[in-house]
Amino acid sequence: MNDVILLTGATGLLGRYLLRDLTLRGVPMAVLVRDDRRQSAEARVESIIAGWEGSMGRPLPRPYILDGDLTAPGLGLDGDAVRWVARHCGRVLHNAASLTFQGADRGRDPWRTNVNGTAHVLELCAEAGVRSFHHVSTAYVCGQRSDIVTEDEPPRPTSFRNDYEATKAEAERLVRAAEFPGGATVYRPAVIVGDSATGYTSTYHGLYLYLQYLHLMSRFLPQGDDGRLHLPIRLNLTGDERRNLVPVDWVSAVIADIVLRPEWHGRTYHLSPDPPVTARELEEAMADYFGYSGVTFAGPGALDGADLNEVESQFYSYVAQYELYWASEPRFDSANTRAAVPNRPCPAVDAAMVRRLIDFAVLDGWGRGARKKRPVAGAPA
Repeated sequence: MNDVILLTGATGLLGRYLLRDLTLRGVPMAVLVRDDRRQSAEARVESIIAGWEGSMGRPLPRPYILDGDLTAPGLGLDGDAVRWVARHCGRVLHNAASLTFQGADRGRDPWRTNVNGTAHVLELCAEAGVRSFHHVSTAYVCGQRSDIVTEDEPPRPTSFRNDYEATKAEAERLVRAAEFPGGATVYRPAVIVGDSATGYTSTYHGLYLYLQYLHLMSRFLPQGDDGRLHLPIRLNLTGDERRNLVPVDWVSAVIADIVLRPEWHGRTYHLSPDPPVTARELEEAMADYFGYSGVTFAGPGALDGADLNEVESQFYSYVAQYELYWASEPRFDSANTRAAVPNRPCPAVDAAMVRRLIDFAVLDGWGRGARKKRPVAGAPA
C-alpha cells in the first residue's frame, strides 16, 4: 500500500517541522537523507526525532530512511531502494533546497541542489510511479517586483535579486512541466523565521543577520544622556516598507494540512503574512529589545553620495547581501491558502515574537553551538 510520504530536506529547519507535523497526523514517513561529516544519515534523523520526543514527552514512530544524495544521479539510490519507493510511496514532498545566494557556476550550489536536485527527484518519481507531488518553492520566484503577485502566476523569466531566486524559479518550472496523476502542488513561503512560540531556529539567515549585528554592537556602543545606547545609523528607507516574515511552525502546519487534503491538491499556495510587518515596526521592536536610539529613516536614495559614519559603514557592509530586499516587497495574494486553511491565520511577527526570536538566537550563540543541549521547539499546531 503506497501511503507513505517521501520527504526531502528533513534535516533543515522547515523539514524537521514537516517531519514532526506529518508524523503526528498519523502519516507513515520516509526521508531522503545523506551522511554528513559528523553523523550518518540514521544518526541525523534520530537526533531530530529524539529532540521532538523530548519536547513533547511522548514517543514518535521513526521514518524509513533512504540514504541518498539529492545532487547525485538517481539520488544515489540503488535498485532495491527505488523499488521500495515504488511499492510504498504514493506522494513526495520535495522540501530540500540550498539557500546559497550566489553560485560560481551551474555545477555548484544553489544550482546543483535546487535545479539538478529537483530534476533528480522528478526522475525518481517517474521511475517509481509516484502519483502526487508536493513542492516547496519560495514566494520570491516572482523576482524583483513590488506589485501584487497572485498564486496562479507561474514563474517567468524576469530580473532576480540573486541565484537563489533564479534557481527556485527554474525548479518550479520543472515541477510544473512534469505530469502526475494526482497533480503537482506548489507551496511558496515568504521569508521563514523561527518558531512563533519559542523562537527556535536551526538556521540564521535574512532577518537574523540584522539581529546579530545589533547584538554585537550593543556590547560596544556608548550610552547617551538618556541612558540608552547610541546607534547613529541613517536607513535608506521610509519605514513603511513591507517585510513578509512567516514563522516556521505556521508554514509547516499549513503545508501538512494541505498535503493531507486531496481536494486542495494541484494548486499553488502563497504562505505569506496578512498584513506584513513594516520596517518601522521591526526597527522599533529591535530598538526596544537592545535599548538603543539614534536610528532614523532617511528615505530611499538619501545616502547616495553621502559620507557614511563609521557605524553606518560597518552596518551596510555587514548586511550587504540582503540590501536588494530593502525596497518594499511585493504583496503576495494568498486567496488559495485562506480558502484551504481558513482557521489557521499566520501569527503576527510583532514585538513579542521578535523578542522571542532574539532570546533564542542569543541563547543558542547564533547557531555556533554555544549550548551542548540546544533548546527544543514548542508544541505542534
